[in-house]
Amino acid sequence: MRVLLIQPMQHQGIGLERLDLIEPLGLEMIAGALWDRHEVALLDLRLNPEALLATLSDFRPHVVGISSTFTVKLYQTLRIAETAKTVNPQIFVVVGGHHPSLYPADFHHPAVDAIVVGEGEISMRELIDCLAAGDDPSRVPGLVLNQGQTQVPTGQRTLVHDLDLLPHPQRTLTQPFRHYYHLFFEQPIAALETTRGCPYQCNFCAVWHFYQGQVRFKSPQRVVTELEAIAEPKVFFTDDNFLVSARRSKELAHLIRERGIRKHYYVQARSDVIVRHPELIAQWREVGLRGVFIGFEKPDQAGLDAVNKNNSIENNERALAILRQHGIEPDASFIVDPTYDPSDFATLRRYVRRLRLRLPFFTVLTPLPGTTFFDAVKEQLTTHNYEQFDMLHAVLPTRLPLAEFYAELAKLYREAYPLWKLRLAKLYLAFLDRWQHGARATSWRQILDEIARVGEARTYQVN
Repeated sequence: MRVLLIQPMQHQGIGLERLDLIEPLGLEMIAGALWDRHEVALLDLRLNPEALLATLSDFRPHVVGISSTFTVKLYQTLRIAETAKTVNPQIFVVVGGHHPSLYPADFHHPAVDAIVVGEGEISMRELIDCLAAGDDPSRVPGLVLNQGQTQVPTGQRTLVHDLDLLPHPQRTLTQPFRHYYHLFFEQPIAALETTRGCPYQCNFCAVWHFYQGQVRFKSPQRVVTELEAIAEPKVFFTDDNFLVSARRSKELAHLIRERGIRKHYYVQARSDVIVRHPELIAQWREVGLRGVFIGFEKPDQAGLDAVNKNNSIENNERALAILRQHGIEPDASFIVDPTYDPSDFATLRRYVRRLRLRLPFFTVLTPLPGTTFFDAVKEQLTTHNYEQFDMLHAVLPTRLPLAEFYAELAKLYREAYPLWKLRLAKLYLAFLDRWQHGARATSWRQILDEIARVGEARTYQVN
């Protein structure tokens, strides 16, 4: 069968999503699971936004699979499904990702035939094989089927026990666009998954729900094999908690050194792991670690406890010192609570200044469908427009008048990234472009302009 996998466009409003463009790794792995028995194409609408109709007409897929991990993608996903059905009503449309897996009712739509719940590689392969044979999809576990006015679950799919058995991602499908993928200003960069799941249960996060509270690992040998097949000089490990197993992390770093792999690495990590195992940072710095993303979340312990972070302010500050000791300035993210008043915003600004954080990011506490937080506060939502669930709009009642809340949020960004600093960055990057003869494809000006935009209160206004 011909299977077209589609990555929706980036959110057209505001949000940190607009600051990076990571390869569609999930779809590449789905493609890897189908590659040996079906004809597969991948359309990344972020880089080719006008190509949907032409691709549907030229490729003539039997099945269209749409990745809809982020809540803000929901309406666009449904529009893509409707377009596919308009071109050919016989196309079988299936969606997958975090939001549809955890809240499939939002995808109960006439243009959607099925939702893949949870991990997609095996479910998609069995579903496509089933459709090719003319069999009943209800026999494939791990799906929710839309059947008229009802949704029919086909039974829970068991998680893949051994991640080494997963197919390698089919990066050939994104070959024409690989030089466009970037993580902020880091480019070209590839994405690689080495673990799935997180043992912690932060109430704002859906990861532990999606992976049923389990954490599984690819072996260091499998990870190194994937690394050796990647051409890009930079790699973003997509794991939610890359250093969760210190022993495995050490073994992986040792293998990278042993194999002579020379790349720059960017990871997401928790501060408590860094504090318990500072030797990991030293070891990984030697083999190429260049960037670490940490969720500091709050400037006080009461705030951390309120989101069930199971961590401490002391750990955050000690981890910051350890990273700086090894020449790494982390990207630190904070959660702004809708109940903040001016003194709370001032406290956060003072905290960022005191720590001299150069790369802070601020998001609004957002109850994403599928999280325990959503279940607890869904009756309080001020909007059901998922376009506003971009982590930079308040969808719960704010203590301050909304305009004042956004003015304070903008002030956080404006103080962290003043215009003089952004202008200096533009001059520096312009120099690099001239020196490198325009080697980078990313519009870094657009990224810097987006950072400047979130420092303006009018950016957050909703029509």
